[in-house]
Amino acid sequence: MSATEAYVDSSSALGARRNPTGGSAKRAFDVVVASLLILFFAPILLIIAAAIWIRDPGPIFFGHTRIGYDGRRFKCLKFRSMVVNSAEALERHLASSPAARTEWELTRKLKDDPRITGIGRILRVSSLDELPQLFNVLRGEMSLVGPRPIVAEEVERYEDRFSYYVAGRPGVTGLWQVSGRSDTSYAQRVELDTRYVQGWGFGSDIKILARTALVVLKREGSC
Repeated sequence: MSATEAYVDSSSALGARRNPTGGSAKRAFDVVVASLLILFFAPILLIIAAAIWIRDPGPIFFGHTRIGYDGRRFKCLKFRSMVVNSAEALERHLASSPAARTEWELTRKLKDDPRITGIGRILRVSSLDELPQLFNVLRGEMSLVGPRPIVAEEVERYEDRFSYYVAGRPGVTGLWQVSGRSDTSYAQRVELDTRYVQGWGFGSDIKILARTALVVLKREGSC
C-alpha cells in the first residue's frame, strides 16, 4: 500500500462514522432528478457519442479513478475529450515546457492542454463532457451536488479537512463549479468543499443547481 493510499484509508475513518451528507432523502432526490435528466438529454448523448467516434475513433467514455464516500474509489465517467494516447501526450508536453509542468503541479490542470481534441474543447467549454456522470449518480457513486471529485494524489492537500470530503458523495456540480471553477486557487477549492459539507441543506443544493445552469450558459471559469 502506498503512502497516499494509507492516508486515504486512515483519513476516511471519520467519514465512515457519519451518514453520507443528506442521507436517504438526498439520495432519493439524486436518483429521481438524474433519471429525468438522462431521459431529457438522451438525444444529445447519442449525438455527442457519434461525434467523438467520427472525429477520433476510440472509446466514447473515459473513466478516471476518483475518491468517493468513505474513501471508496470509483470510475468517474466523462465523454472522452482527449486523444487516445493522452498520457504520453501529457508527458511530452510537460517535459518540453517547464511553465506547463509548474502549472500542472499546482492545479492538476492546464489552460492550454495539447491532449484535448477539437470536439473535446467544445464539450469542455459547454460542460457537456460531464453528462455521463449522471450514470455515476444512479450507481450511487456520486451526487448531483457535492464536493469536487478528487484523485488520490490530491488527498494530502486536504489535510485535516479530508474527513469532511469523505463524509458524503462527490458531486457532478458543487460550490467550486459556481464559484469561479478554474479561476480559484486549490486552497479555495478545499475551503469550498468543506463549507458545502458543513452547511448542507436541500435549499443550498437547489441554489447550486440553479447557479450551475447559469454558469454553464455563461461559460464562466470553464477550461
